Amino acid sequence: MKCPYCNAVDTKVIDSRPADDNSSIRRRRQCETCGKRFTTYEKLETMPLMVIKKDNSREPYDRSKIEAGIIHSCHKRPVSIQQIKAMIDEIENEIFNKDEKEVATSSIGELVMKKLKDLDEVAYVRFASVYREFKDVNTFMEEIGKLLKSK
Repeated sequence: MKCPYCNAVDTKVIDSRPADDNSSIRRRRQCETCGKRFTTYEKLETMPLMVIKKDNSREPYDRSKIEAGIIHSCHKRPVSIQQIKAMIDEIENEIFNKDEKEVATSSIGELVMKKLKDLDEVAYVRFASVYREFKDVNTFMEEIGKLLKSK
């Protein structure tokens, strides 16, 4: 860190503590050359996770979109909001633990379907029908057939 008074590069940290907003660190520093003290604030720089859509456009990850889709799929099903939130937390842990800057919508959609299949089969079929864009009843029946075979 350069001294703002003499531009020397040798400074030492005298005191560190969380800033008032708890989103940054306040550091008191002293210049080794001129002896003057100054304060710096350190804040974590984060890059938002980008989602690659089906049309190859990109947008920042938005938890509320997954939440809305799952809640809609679980409408009038015996699935609590706590179960939904826990499932979304698990999905986010899998997505964010890969340490990637971008993730495809398809990866998120497949994870949601996998988790819904274990949670509630009706919600799974509802979500799959929208996500996979079922065109007719036969496609719907094929998915139900796969579900029944896996049991």
